[in-house]
Amino acid sequence: MRFWNKRAAATLAAWFLAGIGTLHAADSPGRWSRDRVGAWKRDHPWMVGCNFIPSSAINQLEMWQAETFDPITIDRELGWAESLGYNSVRVFLHDLAWEQDHQAFLSRVDRFLEIADRHHIGAVVVLFDSVWDPRPRAGTQPPPRPGLHNSGWVQSPGAAILGDPARRDMLKGYVVGVMDRFKRDRRIHAWDLMNEPDNTNGSSYGRLEPRDKVQRALELLEKTFAWAREVAPSQPLTAGVWIGDLTRPDRLSPANRLMLDSSDVISFHSYRPLAELKKDVEALRLYHRPLLCTEYMARPTGSTFEAILPYLKDQDIGAYNWGFVAGKSQTIYPWDSWQKPYSAEPKVWFHDLFRRDGTPYDPREIDFIKRVTARRPAPATP
Repeated sequence: MRFWNKRAAATLAAWFLAGIGTLHAADSPGRWSRDRVGAWKRDHPWMVGCNFIPSSAINQLEMWQAETFDPITIDRELGWAESLGYNSVRVFLHDLAWEQDHQAFLSRVDRFLEIADRHHIGAVVVLFDSVWDPRPRAGTQPPPRPGLHNSGWVQSPGAAILGDPARRDMLKGYVVGVMDRFKRDRRIHAWDLMNEPDNTNGSSYGRLEPRDKVQRALELLEKTFAWAREVAPSQPLTAGVWIGDLTRPDRLSPANRLMLDSSDVISFHSYRPLAELKKDVEALRLYHRPLLCTEYMARPTGSTFEAILPYLKDQDIGAYNWGFVAGKSQTIYPWDSWQKPYSAEPKVWFHDLFRRDGTPYDPREIDFIKRVTARRPAPATP
């Protein structure tokens, strides 16, 4: 769901030429064996769902802070997810919600997992996010800006912490504290350590990003993999590739090399038409690990349920569309709303499936999803 710019590409190229890109030529220490991850896959047949935030929250902080945590809306909307045949959701945490009150935050995460489990839904939990506003602040969150896609979503950690090595290292307490609490919890399907670490948000907040953001984010991601391995959770670790040519292993960016060599299960994002998504899948199959497509579905780009979902099911690839209920995140609007904010609801929604009262955006689309999730899945591809 994100943007790229020339500055980020130049940063990666310079870093690679300096030799840093060769650090991950082999599997990282503690990475699960293929046998172990294969056993996990047999226990987790085709996972299908969405990236979930309740319609009452503009961002991760509003979702998890005590004053705005909304179990009633979460329960209602996860009920709609269950009705579609969804069995998993990808959900984002935030380090500042942890810092406010560790135990209360963990209790709210447990409450969310309890609600989801009642609806026969598990979770892929995202610890850090490198996308959108780099200036997160705890407390009351701003109202949505009219006509603007994800106008209030915030990064975790923010630029101030990411740029300070000492404060960045203090994030170990957050990573270990959350993962240790839930490391044997069957309701968690996987840990997604950082969303799009090398995204510099060139079309939205790029002017506010540190010039060396990519290097700092990858340093944090590498540390996070190490911290997570110390916890030794029963769930696999991942971080998803989202940009760049995946078909040439010898030319992978440092970010893609780190994520592909360190993840137990391979995750990726694709908002492109089916033919382009298939190329990525063919390249990622060479790693001989289960695949999760943790972001897809942007109707105007050709990434539609009708085009993509049957293929992902037939290939036994986990499928998580972006967006669910049209709410304060405003992801019915496209990415280019950052260049030209919309004055009215777009005729074709970019993301999302339901209005806040539960009315489907497109009833035929809802029926199609239910038919696909009801079909018996194809055998898993080794």
